Amino acid sequence: MRDHTSELRLAEVLVDTANTLDDDFNPELYLNRVAGHCVELLDASGAGLIFEAAGAPTVAAGGHPRDLALGLLGVQQSGGPCVESLGTGLPVPPMRLAAAEPRSRWPEFTALALRQGIGVTYTVPLRQRGTLLGALNVFLPKASGVPRPDRELRLALAISDAAALGLHNHRAYTEYRTLATQLQGALTSRVRIEQAKGILAERWHTGVDEAFEALRRYARRERLVIDLVAKELIKGTLDDAALRDSWSEPS
Repeated sequence: MRDHTSELRLAEVLVDTANTLDDDFNPELYLNRVAGHCVELLDASGAGLIFEAAGAPTVAAGGHPRDLALGLLGVQQSGGPCVESLGTGLPVPPMRLAAAEPRSRWPEFTALALRQGIGVTYTVPLRQRGTLLGALNVFLPKASGVPRPDRELRLALAISDAAALGLHNHRAYTEYRTLATQLQGALTSRVRIEQAKGILAERWHTGVDEAFEALRRYARRERLVIDLVAKELIKGTLDDAALRDSWSEPS
């Protein structure tokens, strides 16, 4: 009978990675968790992600110790698989690292990786609908091989795609929440102004247009937002005489 444990675990990880609709969402902690999932599912010594948002890169890592992956990401300022994938937008297939030489592809990165016991690395882009958001870099120990490189890349891509989707969804969720809050605030303000107009029109036995004009002129004279004037009127803390003075002023 086929063992479905690994498939079930992958499904759990993908669901967890795509679930980002939380008000207390923290991108760095989230990407650290994603990197940890990569270490678990890809039998890696470490994994790291670089996520770029609003021109500010966020670096995350997983593995034991986490400093291993963070160091291998940091040294790539002079070149490395993650930086290469960010530049091209393409995966860097699994490759075995050789001793660093002047002719090596990434001499500084390779030298540090070998000193840290890393012998194989590969990278996949973090992409959402054609937009490159970052890259995921996986580090394997020297003793390991990559007997099925296509499978490893596809698995890493599945995780990075889920992470990109999760980040995109959270960004959209945040924008919608902000818009909803703004719309609710505007509606509440409008209702409050209408209520203040009604109170003033009834008190002065005049039309609502004249009442609104008095509120508007007072707000302009005192350099206040008209919603604040309406709120004070409803609370009964606004001087009626001052309102009448503003009403009698020329526009």
